[in-house]
Amino acid sequence: MNNPVFSRLLILSVMLFAALAPIAGRAAPYAAMVMDARTGEVLHSRNADTQLHPASLTKMMTLYIAFQAVERGEIGLDDLVRITPLAANEPPSKLGLRAGQQIRFRYLIRAAAIKSANDAATAIGIALEGNEAAFARRMNATARAMGMTRTTFRNAHGLTEAGHMSTARDMTILGRHVIYDFPQYYNLFSRIEADAGVRRVAHTNRRFLRDYRGADGIKTGYTRAAGFNLTASAERGQERIIVTMFGGSSTSARNARVAELMDMGFARAPSRARLARPAPAPAFAGGTSGARNVRVSGLVSRSLRPRLRPTPEAAPAEELILVDADVIENALTEVLQTATAQAPASAPVPPSRPDDVVLAAAKAPATAPSEPEVITRISTSGGRHWGINVGRYSSRYQAERVLLRVALNEMSTLDGSLRRVLQSPRGFDANFMGLTRDGAELACARLQARGTSCFMIGPS
Repeated sequence: MNNPVFSRLLILSVMLFAALAPIAGRAAPYAAMVMDARTGEVLHSRNADTQLHPASLTKMMTLYIAFQAVERGEIGLDDLVRITPLAANEPPSKLGLRAGQQIRFRYLIRAAAIKSANDAATAIGIALEGNEAAFARRMNATARAMGMTRTTFRNAHGLTEAGHMSTARDMTILGRHVIYDFPQYYNLFSRIEADAGVRRVAHTNRRFLRDYRGADGIKTGYTRAAGFNLTASAERGQERIIVTMFGGSSTSARNARVAELMDMGFARAPSRARLARPAPAPAFAGGTSGARNVRVSGLVSRSLRPRLRPTPEAAPAEELILVDADVIENALTEVLQTATAQAPASAPVPPSRPDDVVLAAAKAPATAPSEPEVITRISTSGGRHWGINVGRYSSRYQAERVLLRVALNEMSTLDGSLRRVLQSPRGFDANFMGLTRDGAELACARLQARGTSCFMIGPS
C-alpha cells in the first residue's frame, strides 16, 4: 500500500506511541522512611526529603487539628456541622454528604480517618476555620511547629493541587505526633469498620492491618500523581516502628514493601529504649472566619488572691494541769461506788401486753404464700459492655501473662474488669471485658501513652 496519507498517519502514530509509552509506564517517584517511634531515631531512609504528592496522608494533619480542636473546646464531638456545597462536591473517595445536611463532628472524624472521605475532610476544615484557605494556613502553621520543614498544604483532603507537597520524613514525623499526642483517639486508625452516621464505612488499610502482625494504623493515600502511599505503625512487645512509603504501583505492592520495611525496622531497633515523646504542637493562634474557637487573650500578670476572712480573737489557752494517775484512778472508783449505791435494787418490769391486742400475724389470710419473697437486685453495671484488647499472641500463656502484668499496672482503671483470652486461627487475643465506654477509653489512653498496644472493643 503506497498511499502517502496513510504512510504519514502511520509514522505519526508510531511517534506518538513512542512519546507516550515512557509516561504511561512510569511509576510515581519512590521514597521511604523507617523510624523507631519510641525515640524518633531514623532506621532507614530513601529519598526521604524529596518533595512529593502526599495524597490522603494529608488527612493525618486534618485529623490532628480536629483532635486538637476538640481538646481545646473549639468544637464538641457531638456538635452538628452543616455541610457546604464545596464539601459535598468533593470527588471520591467520599462519604456521600449532601449540601445543607447536618452531621455530628465525630462522624466526620471517623469518615476521614477510616474511609479517607474527601467530603468529610473538607467539612472538618470549614467547620474549624470557616473556609478551606484559612484551614490550610492552620495546617501549615501546625506543620512548621512540628518540624515538618518541607511540607506545604493547600487543602484538607490531599487531592493533587499545585504546591501541595510533602516528604516521607515529614509524614513520618506527623504520624508519630498523632500516636503520642492523641493516644485517646489513635484507636480510630485501627478500626476495620465503623459507624459514620449516614452509613458504616470500611477501613482503606484493612488488608495491611489484618495481615501484618502488630499493625494498628495509620493512613493510606492514592492519586495518579502520588501513586500508592502509606504511613503505617506496628507494635510488638516494647517496640513500635513507623514506616512511610511514597510511590507504590498498587495496593498489594505497597503493602508488601511496607511489610519489608517494617521487618527491617524491628530487626534494627533495640528491644528496649527510653520513650522520648515528641513535644505536642502548640495550638494555632491565627484568625478564623466563622469558626467557634477559644482564644487566650493574654497572660495573667498577678493572682488576685482574696483577703483572709476576719475571725474573732481567740481566747487564751487554758493552762494545762498534769494530774497524777493514782488521783484519776481514785476518782473513778469513787464515781462507780456512788452510782452503784444510788441504783435501784431491781430493774422495773414493763407492764404485760393487754389481752385485747390482736397480733398482725393473726390477721394474715389463710391463703398467704408460705414461700419467702425473692427480691432481685437492680443492676448497677452502668453499661459495662465494652472491653479493650492489649495484643494478640502466639500462645495462651503469653496472652495471660500480659493480661496479668497490665492488670497490676492499671489497677485503678481496670478495676472490676474480666481478663479473657480468645483463641482464633490468627492467635490468642488478650482482652479485658466488662468496662464502661468511658472506662475503656481511659484505660486505652493510659496504656497507649505508656507504649502498650490497645484498642477498644464495642458491645457485640
